[in-house]
Amino acid sequence: MKSKLLAVIATPLLLLSSGQLFASEPVVVVSEAAVSGAKQPRVAVDRAGMVFVAFGAGQEIYVCSSVDGGNSFSKPIRVAQVPGLALGMRRGPRIVADNGWVVVSAISHESGDLMSWRSDDNGESWSEAKNVNDAKNSAREGLHAMAVGPNGMIVVVWLDHRNKGAQIFGTISLDGGMSWKPNQQIYVSPSSTVCECCHPSVAIGPSNEIYVMWRNSIAGNRDMYVTRSDDKGETYVDAWKLGKGTWQLNACPMDGGDLAVAGDGSLKTVWRRDKTLYTTGDEKSNEVMLALGEQPCLAIGKTNGYLAWIERRGGELRISQLDSKKSTVLAKEAFDPSVGISHEPSKPVVVVWESRNTSGTSILASTIHE
Repeated sequence: MKSKLLAVIATPLLLLSSGQLFASEPVVVVSEAAVSGAKQPRVAVDRAGMVFVAFGAGQEIYVCSSVDGGNSFSKPIRVAQVPGLALGMRRGPRIVADNGWVVVSAISHESGDLMSWRSDDNGESWSEAKNVNDAKNSAREGLHAMAVGPNGMIVVVWLDHRNKGAQIFGTISLDGGMSWKPNQQIYVSPSSTVCECCHPSVAIGPSNEIYVMWRNSIAGNRDMYVTRSDDKGETYVDAWKLGKGTWQLNACPMDGGDLAVAGDGSLKTVWRRDKTLYTTGDEKSNEVMLALGEQPCLAIGKTNGYLAWIERRGGELRISQLDSKKSTVLAKEAFDPSVGISHEPSKPVVVVWESRNTSGTSILASTIHE
């Protein structure tokens, strides 16, 4: 790979308050001068420890990469132009990476379609777009999620409008995003629509079990639900509600939470009810209050899990180990964080986020070390 890396190579470490956890000083992934209006970053770390960050700007999708564990990043490479690219409020491109290939997905508000692009050379060049949804204009809300499992299977889920109301649909790829299986209807709310503007989440376990999470809308309650598939997305079990409480809300909070599966197959979720973040495990576990905040994101490797969130929109970005009651501030003003971790141990854990000031927007990153 012929990356032109930024000058920052050796970055100082900051001790975080959650045990022996360290974070590098934030580095610039992309500046306003490099790409104007960069928004909605997402990060992926492959098995070799290479880091990829996807983001949108206007109608363009870009990817930056790092070969040194997130200490410095390549110049942005344009993936595609997407008329009406869905950006903002947890929309935007998604990215996964594994075994030498990288896949990016995004939605066009203009066509209403969900598309994917694949790179076989670590993001240097990209394929033509492939449609993921098989009903035209059905992904027009612009909210979706993508994950890759430890065995290389990719799952994409989205809010779908091919029928009345917003429903949860999904599909899988068994060949690294070169092709997609027919779409599968995953969930239909008894009220005919799930929450219309909260992104879904998806995670894959060590035995290819698939977990999908979304915010529902039932009788005015905007609560989080999860379902699971044990047969690679062919069928899904009955969905269950997360937590004991409920959120009566005649609006959409635009905050869909996150979930991940540990190496032992156990599920972890993080999500918001009102101004508070909670975590749960499987359908039998109780909710545990975490902190005041929003926009939580979660990643679990073979050994540890990491959680990041914003105390309030445009406020402090905090990070902690998954089961720690301690957290620390990673940035004073941040938007739309994402945390990425490899399926292999001893690889970097990277947090990225959007930063805004009077000069414009930039994407920043910090690497977590134990």
